[in-house]
Amino acid sequence: MDLVGGYYDAGDNVKYGLPMAFTVTTLAWAALSYKSELCREKWKMLAAVRWGTDYLLKASGRRHRLYVQQTCAALTAASMVFRRADHPYARRLLNRAKVLFFFAKKYKGTYDGECPFYCSNSGYNDELLWAGTWLYKATRRSRYMDYIRDEAISAAVSEFSWDLKYAGAQILLSQFYMEGQKDLHTFKEQADSFVCSILPDSPYHQVYISPGGLLHLRDGANTQYVTGTSFLFSDYSDLLAKHKQVICGDKKFGSDRLMAFAKQQMDYILGKNPRRRSYMVGFGNKPPTQAHHRGSSVPQMPPHKEVNCGMSFVYWYNTNEPNPNELTGAIVGGPDKNDNFVDKRANSSMTEPTTYINSLAVGVLAKLATHSHAR
Repeated sequence: MDLVGGYYDAGDNVKYGLPMAFTVTTLAWAALSYKSELCREKWKMLAAVRWGTDYLLKASGRRHRLYVQQTCAALTAASMVFRRADHPYARRLLNRAKVLFFFAKKYKGTYDGECPFYCSNSGYNDELLWAGTWLYKATRRSRYMDYIRDEAISAAVSEFSWDLKYAGAQILLSQFYMEGQKDLHTFKEQADSFVCSILPDSPYHQVYISPGGLLHLRDGANTQYVTGTSFLFSDYSDLLAKHKQVICGDKKFGSDRLMAFAKQQMDYILGKNPRRRSYMVGFGNKPPTQAHHRGSSVPQMPPHKEVNCGMSFVYWYNTNEPNPNELTGAIVGGPDKNDNFVDKRANSSMTEPTTYINSLAVGVLAKLATHSHAR
């Protein structure tokens, strides 16, 4: 089976379907939500999405077989991105997504006993809701809405990530609620609950905020939760600007409050923090120079040079030197819960970038760069 292509998840030259599909889905979501803001980057965006979907098509090319994780939402979201640029390709993506959705519904189960990394600790119900929601958004077919209303399982959460997608689906479904589908009120309530659990001035605030103001859920690529929350807040703020506020007990929060929080989080990543340093490689003040990334840290060599794996750690991994190849634009894992950061390659929880940290940052950064929020 030809499975060449796609994206490594992070710094170690390994491909995993679940985070790759999430990366493609959220990048496509940014392209759909912020078309005008990303217009100058349109063809780069399409190329980035297609690099992922070409691989996912290969991975799902055999009937009743998928290598290795559920990918329906990624293909559906991407099909909407390609509708005008390449309609036949968009149809191919959507048709494959439909097949995968019913495949996933029919053969429910988990592969967690076999997975070495990126095990879906939250289970598969969020993936099924996520996939059904994107298929309804793309097709408006009643069969997908029937599934969402009658079969799908949802839950109130305070996290949005490659493993836990409920909040993303809830915000997407809130749009249809606000447009008149009032039987989706539970999803709107859960989307509001997500917001209330995050905002520090909400009476229902649950998550930890560092002394310097950064959302911190756990060590190890924590900035994924920062960019993920910021993107959802940005997208939800667009909806709230047209419709209503979020009610958290005796407090009400409107579009501006959500966007202000998203901006504050992204500003922190870009340098407005206690250490006055950027966590995006190649950007701002004192950016990371030792990103935990194989392609960035290994120098260019003659094509036939033999490399001893063990000695590669001596020559390149354990050295206290800047990476020879700058991974420009990559957002690294970021500081700990006390705003401390050590720019060392071996400190992967802080210095490793991931595809999904960046895919979640694209939309909100495009909005901030274009509109008055950036000022």
